[in-house]
Amino acid sequence: MSLPNPSKGWRSSSSRLLALYSFLFVAWSCILMGVLYYEVSDYLGNLAKHSLMQRQHLFARFKGEQLDDALATSMTFDLRTVDAYGLFDAQHRPISGPILAIPPDLPLDGQIHELANCINSDDPDLPRDSCDAVATQTQDGRLLVLVRDNGSLFAVTRIILHALFWGLSLTIIPGIAGWHLLRRRPLQRIRAIQASAEAIVSGDLTYRLPLSNRRDELDMLAAIVNAMLDRIERLMHEVKGVCDNIAHDLRTPLTRLRAQLYRIQQQAAEGSPEALQLDEVIGETDTLMARFRGLLRISELEDHQRRSGFLPLDPLALLQELYDFYLPLAEEGQVTLTLDTPPALPGMTGDRALLFEALANLLSNSIKFTPPGGEVILRAANEDGSTLIEVLDTGPGIPEAEREAVFQRFYRCDDKHSGFGLGLSIVAAIVNLHGFNLEVGSRKGGGARLTLHCRQSLINVG
Repeated sequence: MSLPNPSKGWRSSSSRLLALYSFLFVAWSCILMGVLYYEVSDYLGNLAKHSLMQRQHLFARFKGEQLDDALATSMTFDLRTVDAYGLFDAQHRPISGPILAIPPDLPLDGQIHELANCINSDDPDLPRDSCDAVATQTQDGRLLVLVRDNGSLFAVTRIILHALFWGLSLTIIPGIAGWHLLRRRPLQRIRAIQASAEAIVSGDLTYRLPLSNRRDELDMLAAIVNAMLDRIERLMHEVKGVCDNIAHDLRTPLTRLRAQLYRIQQQAAEGSPEALQLDEVIGETDTLMARFRGLLRISELEDHQRRSGFLPLDPLALLQELYDFYLPLAEEGQVTLTLDTPPALPGMTGDRALLFEALANLLSNSIKFTPPGGEVILRAANEDGSTLIEVLDTGPGIPEAEREAVFQRFYRCDDKHSGFGLGLSIVAAIVNLHGFNLEVGSRKGGGARLTLHCRQSLINVG
């Protein structure tokens, strides 16, 4: 069983929380800027309309030459790109001012109106786009038009927007840098925890999850898991010790029992009912002894101290030896055995005799369950720098619901074939000892597919 890879990038919890916080911060900042922009624009708009109305009230006090002088004087103090005026006679002919014509959509009601097309003038500096305008009749019967450009308001709001934008940028940039730094440390610790967990999953209960000096949430969780592992290891050793002692203690009296039965059988007349019954009893005794030997064999393989004797080996030579050894058995069962390997395979470290035993068990099972005329393929390939070994057959296959159970002790898919249900348990113990991964699947077209991934990067095999 392999653990999932730790989350990368934004998939980790810390990255997602930081991203969510950043999103909420940016969203709230945008709302704040929008509200501020609206409030400032509304205030400046009202202020501009109020100023324009005050100008109108001021000029309404004058008439004749006084009005002309006041308008001319206002041109000196007003901004040319913002404010403008036009004085017209009763027939709407221009008298003075840069505005040459009264806007056609401007009512002469003395009220401020917003115009889409502002004024008609020869002066390019005067406002052309939207503006606030008011038209009123003077005391001497003439018409006065006053305008103020709305674009002047956006100059202030643009300054506000730029300030908010730079403030937001100076907040986001450190936020992104902090997000990158904050997510790296938890991911490094998760990877260290995963490395220890992989070794524990492979069967070595002596490993413990790493702890830091910070005593944070991850350390609390790791300490809880380590306490559970301590308890589990003690219980496993107790159960394993009891089972090993029972198997070891029963093997001796069973051996003596078989010897005594054999001596009695030798004394019985050949072909007598007593001799036949003794043959059956001796066979059952051999079966019990074989099962106990299998249990002791699994217990021996689960002792990970055996890894200290691992040596480098060539998988090609191992597979060729397996093929040569089982080819006569396949031919005897009228099964085609094929070896499919590349010219070279990555080397591996392990116990050659144990790996031969595990692969031999898989290969013999495939040959045994494949009907005459079928095919068994022993295949190997380079899997990203490590060796991948597959055993494929055209037999009945292994049902998906039983693919995990077949590695349990004494489990058999059916009772049609002889066996104790310990062969695949021994294979699983050898695979776990080496830190490999064994997958059970189906072959295209029917049959079983057993895949051995020979990766050893997460355990110490030396």
